Amino acid sequence: MSDEEQASGVLHIFGRQLKRLRMAAGMTRAQLGARTGYSESTIAAFEQARRIPSGEFIARADEVLGAHGLLLELIEEVERAQYPPFFQDAAKFEKGAVALHFFAVQTVPGLLQTEDYARSVFAMRRPPLDEETIEQRLAARLARQAIFTRKPMPMISFVMEEATLRKQLGGSSVMRGQLEQVLLIGERPNVEVQVMPDARTEHAALSGRFTLIESEKGRRIAYVEAFRSSRLFTDRATVRELEERYGVLRAQALTPRESLALVEKLLGET
Repeated sequence: MSDEEQASGVLHIFGRQLKRLRMAAGMTRAQLGARTGYSESTIAAFEQARRIPSGEFIARADEVLGAHGLLLELIEEVERAQYPPFFQDAAKFEKGAVALHFFAVQTVPGLLQTEDYARSVFAMRRPPLDEETIEQRLAARLARQAIFTRKPMPMISFVMEEATLRKQLGGSSVMRGQLEQVLLIGERPNVEVQVMPDARTEHAALSGRFTLIESEKGRRIAYVEAFRSSRLFTDRATVRELEERYGVLRAQALTPRESLALVEKLLGET
């Protein structure tokens, strides 16, 4: 069974359980929606596995329907289904990380993206994603940003190519909002944003984007994203190589203060 089929199967199991529990409680979809803050059509979409429910909905529905944890048992697998198969394991490690370090090319890192920018990025995919998939992935991407306010706060750093900040993806108004978001998040005490200038004559990571993750137990993991071959690395030799590469990148890039000053300059030009 493929990863896509497995994720779809989890959603169908959840949908059937939700419908069975709702009917056993003598509730209509409209009534359950009113109790959980969702429309009747959304409840139908959850039951028919056409939309992926949030963890908040699952917890509330479990309580409202008196499921005694039956729906909660599926919450982790349902949350995994929000993401494309190649990112599901990385998302799990990211959620519980104490430190995250991102090197980004082509686009602004997902954790920094505004809703409009992320929607534009998803809409540019080829072959195109259907609207329902775009909305699901958009919701999942925005939900990841809760990590910025999680307690205890993880340490998060970004190094991104200057070109990613100059591309007018989605148009100038979308990019203005995106630059403002980079500035806003970059001012958080647990976040550092650095920009690799286009004019640099040395560059330690020409092979592309990657993410470094440190778990609460001190486990170090690397996630490397590439076309049809994105994967997690846990062996110490590979992770150490990427950690060394990231250290050199940070030394080559503008400092966090210089980087935010550049973002402000670009914002003024947009």
